[in-house]
Amino acid sequence: MTSNPDPVDVHVGSRVRLRRTLLGMSQEKLGEALGLTFQQIQKYERGANRIGSSRLFKLSKILDVPVSFFFDDMASETAAQAKGMAEAAAQPFEVDQLSKRETLELVRAYYRITDPKVRKRLFELVKSVSQSAAGLGPVRKRAS
Repeated sequence: MTSNPDPVDVHVGSRVRLRRTLLGMSQEKLGEALGLTFQQIQKYERGANRIGSSRLFKLSKILDVPVSFFFDDMASETAAQAKGMAEAAAQPFEVDQLSKRETLELVRAYYRITDPKVRKRLFELVKSVSQSAAGLGPVRKRAS
């Protein structure tokens, strides 16, 4: 019988993945820095394996963030669902859109555009397309 990962472990793992990806670091490179295999990093990032406090401290140093970073943006519902804290069975969790690889790659590519005017026009284009796709109609420019 397999159990679902603890929602807090999933959140912490997703924050590890977010920071690692934003730094452009591979799972293999992070694993080497910790003396682990990339498979172990994968398990941490999925929340399948819990990250101990000493390892979390090492991760914070390697990824150059405070330990609190790994708990930032945690929904109160996530903390309430943590094993031992909720009487109801753990419900399936949704992946945070901001931690998806596609989102991270898009943000990194966006910031590689050096011309601020081009970047702004691309930003406006994406907003317009997303609002049009959502049936919200065209984006109106604000008066400057």
